[in-house]
Amino acid sequence: MEAYFLEWLNMFFRWFHVIAGVAWIGASFYFVWLDNSLENPPQWKKDKGIGGDLWAIHGGGFYEVAKYKLGPESEPENLHWFKWEAYTTWLTGMVMLWIVYYVGAESFLIDNSRLEMTQFQAIAAGIGFIVAGVAVYESMVRSPLRHNAKLFGLILFAFLAFMSWFSHEIFSARGAYIHMGAIIGTIMAGNVFLGIMPAQTALVAAVKRGESPDPKYGAFAKLRSTHNNYLTLPIIFIMISNHYPMTYSHEFGWLVLVAISFIAAFARHFFNLRHRGVTKPSILVAAAVMLVILAAAMAPAKIEAQKGEAVLTDAQAMVVIAQRCTSCHATSPTNAGFASAPAGIVLESAEQALAVKAKMIPALQTGYMPLGNLTQMTDQERQQLLVWLAK
Repeated sequence: MEAYFLEWLNMFFRWFHVIAGVAWIGASFYFVWLDNSLENPPQWKKDKGIGGDLWAIHGGGFYEVAKYKLGPESEPENLHWFKWEAYTTWLTGMVMLWIVYYVGAESFLIDNSRLEMTQFQAIAAGIGFIVAGVAVYESMVRSPLRHNAKLFGLILFAFLAFMSWFSHEIFSARGAYIHMGAIIGTIMAGNVFLGIMPAQTALVAAVKRGESPDPKYGAFAKLRSTHNNYLTLPIIFIMISNHYPMTYSHEFGWLVLVAISFIAAFARHFFNLRHRGVTKPSILVAAAVMLVILAAAMAPAKIEAQKGEAVLTDAQAMVVIAQRCTSCHATSPTNAGFASAPAGIVLESAEQALAVKAKMIPALQTGYMPLGNLTQMTDQERQQLLVWLAK
């Protein structure tokens, strides 16, 4: 019953997390597009302090949007703030992290072949990992380094690449990816809570006092918003990555994450430039080429029986599967963490196993299954099952 209850919690908060994330990222994309698409306004608007405007049509109506250089003469009666999308996405994400990876640490977070930990130690390591990552970013963005965009980006990328490698040294492959997502997501939510909102509050306060707002507040908020914009595509990939063990369970999974994150952020740069009227299709072409090269480099080796190795019979293969797989992949799993077979995959007969071999082969090749290798499948058993499945 406990596992069944956790599955419902998991489903609800995952659903909530995705809905909030769509709202947050959608708003982020819209306002970056808006900023980059503003045009030079007519003089009468400039005289009112408007720095840029645009016309748009959507949903059967015309919209006129204007952005002030600093602020209007007086505070608007109804001022809409954009913050709860970010906070809700982060909060639901942290709840999911706790439910899936901390309550289920033995299955999803701990990999004793990398580092032996108790559940408490794994949770402490996970929280410490996130805090350390965010602390480094905040130190960087509050330093003079933020004024040099290229150097800041290079150092931040190198730091996140190091954290990706380090996460794979202490957590399971899947746990490593999700903790990199937690760092990036917390950085993004922190940009809203620690930078953008205080800056906007200062702008509003200045308008209330009838003063001209200090431009440094808007500039700092815009900088953090730009950082968030480039981090959106990498974090979306991490959000869906648990469906693709070929990435996080690869021998160099940490480097795969670094490569995909770079390609995603690079592709995002194309759209940011395009919104400003600069079209460079070579960026998208280069991103596509890099992705193809990455896919080719990650391609698994052909499955072949070793010299003199006999192929398992169906009965022999099912003995291995019964010992190593069916504690989870059964009609009634004995693993306390599952109320039903994960992904609906039941492996109680040779016919059932062969029917899903397209899913079993990559899971075995990457070492993703068994989860955390709780059942201690040997390399020899893994190879034997792969040969049997591929026959």
